[in-house]
Amino acid sequence: MDLKNLLHTAIRASLDAGKRIMEIYENEDFEVDFKGDDSPLTKADLASHHIIMKYLEKTDIPVLSEEGRDLDFQERKNWNRLWIVDPIDGTKEFIKRNGEFTVNIALIEDQKPILGVIYVPALETLYYGDLENGSFKAEKVSSDADLAKIFEISTKLPLKTNREKFTVVASKSHLSEETVEYINTLEEKHGTVERISKGSSLKLCMVAEGAADQYPRFAPTMEWDTAAGQAICTFAGKTVYDHETGKEMLYNRENLLNNWFLVK
Repeated sequence: MDLKNLLHTAIRASLDAGKRIMEIYENEDFEVDFKGDDSPLTKADLASHHIIMKYLEKTDIPVLSEEGRDLDFQERKNWNRLWIVDPIDGTKEFIKRNGEFTVNIALIEDQKPILGVIYVPALETLYYGDLENGSFKAEKVSSDADLAKIFEISTKLPLKTNREKFTVVASKSHLSEETVEYINTLEEKHGTVERISKGSSLKLCMVAEGAADQYPRFAPTMEWDTAAGQAICTFAGKTVYDHETGKEMLYNRENLLNNWFLVK
C-alpha cells in the first residue's frame, strides 16, 4: 500500500474513532470514578483503539498503541515500519470537557515519522501530513466527511499569520517549573512573550500551523503523545528536538518514555 492510501486509511480511521468518542463524550455521565474499568474515558479509549485497529490491521504494518504499551521491545525492535497510535490524547481535557483532546495516528519508518494524522473530534478539525506532500489543516470536518472534500478544503501549513509577539504554547494540564523557567529566558531575549495554553497534541499543531513559535515540553510524555504531531510539524518545516541528543526525536525506542523536547 503506497503512502497516499496509507494516509487515506489513517484519516478514515481517525474520523470513525472520533465519531465513537463523541458519542460517549456527549452521552455518558462523567460524575464517575475515572480509574474504574467501565468509566466513560476507558470506554472511549478502548472503543477508539478497536476502531483504529480494524483499519490499520488491513495495512499489514504492525501497530504500537497506548493500549498496547506492554509490547516487548524484543518483539518490535526489528520493525522498520510501524504505526504509533494514541486512541485519545488529552485525558484531562476529555474529563474537563473542554474539547482539546485528539486522536493521534503516525506512521514510522526507520525510527522517523513519515506520516501523521491528528483529529480533534470535538472541534471537527483535522491535521495531517506526509513526507511527499507536506502538512495540512482542514476545519469543519465531520466524522462522516468525504475524503475528496477534506482534501479540497485543506490549507497547507504553515498558515500565514500577522503575529507581532513571540508566542509560546505550553501544556494546559502539565506545566513544569522547568518549562516556566525556559519561557522566562525567552522573555529576556524577545521581550514580552505571548503564552498560549493548549491540551493534548494540539500544542504541536499550533507550532506546525504557525500560531506559535515554540512548544517546550520539559515534562514526561510517551511516544504516542508526539509521533503524529512530530510528523505534521516536520512536514510543515518545523523541528521536534530531543533535549538530550539535540537531534530530531526518534521512535520505536526500547524506552517509550520521551526525553524532554522542544518544538520550533
